[in-house]
Amino acid sequence: MNTAIQIRTATPADVPFLVACNAAMALETEHKALDHEVLTRGTQALFDDPRRGFYLVAEDAGELAGCLLITYEWSDWRNGNWWWFQSVYVTPTQRRHGVFRALYAGVERRAREAGAIGLRLYVERDNAHAQQTYRALGMEEEHYKMLRRPFRSLA
Repeated sequence: MNTAIQIRTATPADVPFLVACNAAMALETEHKALDHEVLTRGTQALFDDPRRGFYLVAEDAGELAGCLLITYEWSDWRNGNWWWFQSVYVTPTQRRHGVFRALYAGVERRAREAGAIGLRLYVERDNAHAQQTYRALGMEEEHYKMLRRPFRSLA
């Protein structure tokens, strides 16, 4: 791992970077252009109510290099929280330099310290590269299929 990569909890000052990363990720992975205003409000909402989760950012030599969001899912079966990876993004110039590996290690350490029962994420079915990365870090495929019923436009 690149020892110059530093992982820290995001602050409200990082909102513009987080919004830009989320918009780029949606465009790259799902070919969706997100509503900038809605995305900005949604990102800010995590800082307004930290019970929803938190963002981590990666910096390499002082340059913002990537980010991710962690949210929580309570499991009554296991009496604990799953930590969910969401909004994972590494800037194009920083890819394949250990940024995600450093972010993942930071999440795993924090999750274990907090007593989480495990880590989960969802990944696009056709994103073989990301799936390979997650497996290399010890993640296993779940046997669940995800369904949804939206109550408003998901654009």
